[in-house]
Amino acid sequence: MPESNARARLLPWIGVALIAAGVFVLWLRPTYAVRQDVLRIGEFKASVDQREPIPAWWGGAGIAAGTVLLLLGTRRRDG
Repeated sequence: MPESNARARLLPWIGVALIAAGVFVLWLRPTYAVRQDVLRIGEFKASVDQREPIPAWWGGAGIAAGTVLLLLGTRRRDG
């Protein structure tokens, strides 16, 4: 079953990528833009762009999920 073997080899790499992304979120606290309309009169519209930080729990969840995938992908298969 070469397809399942390829998936098993891919899991650790995905895990490492998720761990790296989680550390990035926790360490650097990146932000994303949110646009809100604050005033609308006829065709006139005023909006405000706000920068919101990515929640820290996303970083923790990425690290946790990445660790699980890394462990699943690197465990030895018996039989």
